[in-house]
Amino acid sequence: MSTSGPVHGNTEARREREHSADPAAPVAPAPDTDRTYVVGDRDERSTLQRQRDRFGGLKIGASFFGWLAAAGAGVLMIALLASVGAGIGLSTNLNPDQVTGSAGTLGIVSAVVLLAVTFVAYFCGGYVAGRMARFNGARQGVGVWLWAIVAAVVVAALTLITGSQHDATRYLNGGPQIPLTAEELTAAGILTALLVLAVALVGAVLGGLSGMRFHRRIDRLA
Repeated sequence: MSTSGPVHGNTEARREREHSADPAAPVAPAPDTDRTYVVGDRDERSTLQRQRDRFGGLKIGASFFGWLAAAGAGVLMIALLASVGAGIGLSTNLNPDQVTGSAGTLGIVSAVVLLAVTFVAYFCGGYVAGRMARFNGARQGVGVWLWAIVAAVVVAALTLITGSQHDATRYLNGGPQIPLTAEELTAAGILTALLVLAVALVGAVLGGLSGMRFHRRIDRLA
């Protein structure tokens, strides 16, 4: 018995079905992986923007703790300089009056040390505030600087009210200090105080931006 008949019939039927298929029928497109990534990146940016809108802005608490860190860093650096620089006659009770009253090389060294201590201390304070607040690092740095101004004004006011001859502002080493006496209220003393204020502000803002950048690196990896 021959079986070529049914096999031949099945083959012909299959060929007819293949030829009858519409060659212009649409083909399902391949998944657009690039578009998926773009949407994901867009969602990430929108989420970050919503978080910034809700939790951004100047944070008083974070700025306060940043100022505490700046004051502590200033005290530690002054203590370190006291132990290292006592043998070479370097003044460790740094304030604008002593810097402007020094002459020659010692005065220049004291001025450089004062500005360096101020910058590093307030960079640390701004970094702490920026890490705590996560957003708007520059604003947190300005907040640290404003807390330093408030503390200096309060201490100066208390000193004037109590009539104390003890210079309480010396405990604000590494931060702005307000001239209180007639000897300190000179053009050089005021200029030095303003320079210290400017350096403290720059250091705090840069520190705040650095602290905020840490969170941005985490957001990119998330």
